[in-house]
Amino acid sequence: MADSQPNPPLVLRATSTGTRMDLRIMPRSSKNGIDGVRNGRLVVRVTAPPVDSAANGAVIAVLANILDVPKHSVRIVSGATSRNKTVEITGLDEVTLHRRIPIRS
Repeated sequence: MADSQPNPPLVLRATSTGTRMDLRIMPRSSKNGIDGVRNGRLVVRVTAPPVDSAANGAVIAVLANILDVPKHSVRIVSGATSRNKTVEITGLDEVTLHRRIPIRS
């Protein structure tokens, strides 16, 4: 029988300069975009491969585009070489960030 526990919601954490959230990156996807929330992490699909920071650059570009912020406002604060990353979005509070993320709650 399958485990029917609900998926934890996306957790956003306020900082002194913006908001942090955890991501799960899916490199080499067929298209760029957001693919929901799994285990409390926002799933971000990017077409770039995970070599020479190509996927990290793509993640920053995808998030900046979706959140309507400049690329320099999106910073990877941990997990640069992992599929699990933490990013900080400078200048956006938790409420605004949650509104701009195109996922169903």
